[in-house]
Amino acid sequence: MILVQKSEDQRVFGLFKRRIVVKDEVKCKGEEEDGLVPPINFSMVDRGIYRSGFPKEENFGFIRSLNLKSIVYLCPEPYPEPNAQFLRSHGIQLFQFGIDGSKEPSVNMPKETILEALHVVLDVRNHPLLIHCKRGKHRTGSLVGCLRKLQNWCLSSVFEEYHRFAAAKARISDLRFIELFDISCLRDCVYSIIYQYQGWASRSRRLSYTEDTEAKSINGPRKIEYLDSSS
Repeated sequence: MILVQKSEDQRVFGLFKRRIVVKDEVKCKGEEEDGLVPPINFSMVDRGIYRSGFPKEENFGFIRSLNLKSIVYLCPEPYPEPNAQFLRSHGIQLFQFGIDGSKEPSVNMPKETILEALHVVLDVRNHPLLIHCKRGKHRTGSLVGCLRKLQNWCLSSVFEEYHRFAAAKARISDLRFIELFDISCLRDCVYSIIYQYQGWASRSRRLSYTEDTEAKSINGPRKIEYLDSSS
């Protein structure tokens, strides 16, 4: 399955590249430039899907530029109030999947929780969305790795991407979980989305991002909805 990227993602990459400047130049540009600081380990996964470490207040300007509809949060701890307030003020819904950040090599990612999170990520009604945990390495990397298997990536490329973010802190247990993760239980969900939005006669197996997606429905995930308290 291929997710097609368009101009919106090119715009985001442009914003991201503008942050790669000499520190002295950033200081001279002042507050406006400081408002475009991406979170640690930020990257685009695919069209309408991003990943990162935990966003700090200094990252809010950059997060705002993504025009997010949803955040997939993979930690068990409550969302900090400044972040929750940011979501409320921008109408962003929070999907929380509490996965413990265990460093024990014998502890695997919870399969059912990863499956639930993938259902949210695959539902285009939730896009654009940001996936994050604490550092954007292990929990986020495992979820994205399972998504890559759905996209028919070869395992070596999946592992290479995981290592790019986890670096020296890569965990064998995560790689084993990704390798053994059975995507067959999600194929019906994926094909349902494809054929709902593309039509049964389509030869292009990709997710379609059109206004029609608002009227479509798949399994309803659990979520915490933050609404603007001023409304």
